Amino acid sequence: MLPVAVAANVVEIRARTRSTIMAVVKADGFGHGAVTVARAAVAAGAGWLGTTSVAEAAALRAARLAVPILTWLHPSGIDAEAAAAAGVDVAVGSVDELAALLAQATPTVRIHLHMDTGMSRGGCPRGQWDELIGLAQRGQRARRVRVAGVMGHLPLADRADPAANAPAVAAMRQARQAVRAAGLGSPPAHLAATSGTLTDPATHFDMVRVGAGLVGIDPSGTVRMHDASRLTAPIVHTTAVPAGTPVGYGGTYVTDRATHLSVLPVGYADGIPRECSPQAGVAIRGRRLPVAGRVSMDQIVIDTGAESFPAGTSATVFGPDGGATPTVHDWARWAGTIPHTIVTGIGPRVKRSIA
Repeated sequence: MLPVAVAANVVEIRARTRSTIMAVVKADGFGHGAVTVARAAVAAGAGWLGTTSVAEAAALRAARLAVPILTWLHPSGIDAEAAAAAGVDVAVGSVDELAALLAQATPTVRIHLHMDTGMSRGGCPRGQWDELIGLAQRGQRARRVRVAGVMGHLPLADRADPAANAPAVAAMRQARQAVRAAGLGSPPAHLAATSGTLTDPATHFDMVRVGAGLVGIDPSGTVRMHDASRLTAPIVHTTAVPAGTPVGYGGTYVTDRATHLSVLPVGYADGIPRECSPQAGVAIRGRRLPVAGRVSMDQIVIDTGAESFPAGTSATVFGPDGGATPTVHDWARWAGTIPHTIVTGIGPRVKRSIA
């Protein structure tokens, strides 16, 4: 299911852009396995991969993924030697970051100049673009770096409104022109992530960076993508209770009739949102059944009504099926959050398998 869904989502993206597709597999492929997602995306036509760190990129290289890789967050700083050894591009988002990179005694490192195009969350501020480009120019002349790209971010792309994206698009055009005017060639420019890619061709430039979209999430809410994951859990305990039975910590749920309660061995330690609405539920044998009471660290309770399910019966917490089966989007709505937090929050106790 996972590789097929990722491939289908890449095909959906390809139908909407002529630009090169970078498959961003940070956060362990949005919780789905970075190597698995990367392989499926590349097989479907993605030309680049994106990660948060050189270490993540090196793991993709170890898995024999040979396409270009860019890393741009650098939580532990840029390891230029490791980047050069792995053949990985790195983004630099400040004069200080580039100066520190140039101070390292390494072979030539391919860099992307990360410009702040309106996010104010990393990237070189507009007032320092000339200084950053000048330093990159000197570094390239000395063969310490090679400028291989220029990038920015769209702060308002989830609105699916080209007018909201226009200032960032204009800023990226100016940054690209400044890089060209400095004699640094015409490296590919990239600005759009999933929402921009799906809704605004003006943001596409030479490459688009698609992460959430690979696993079926469209933050703009305008395109139905293919959900890539399913979470199931076995019933481990079932009991019959009378009307008026309080359930879980605080007794926030009280049965309004004689019913059966089943326990699933997943809780907030496994990524089930603790704060979710009374509409939250799971699917058991084709029926949507409600979560009863508060989510515990290791368990949730399901009110199964007149039907008693034996231990071992599989419940689907979320999946791509539709109908009775909740989706990650349903859980995000019930928890008042975004689907990204659902799929990236599934904990390490949950066994992963690829279907």
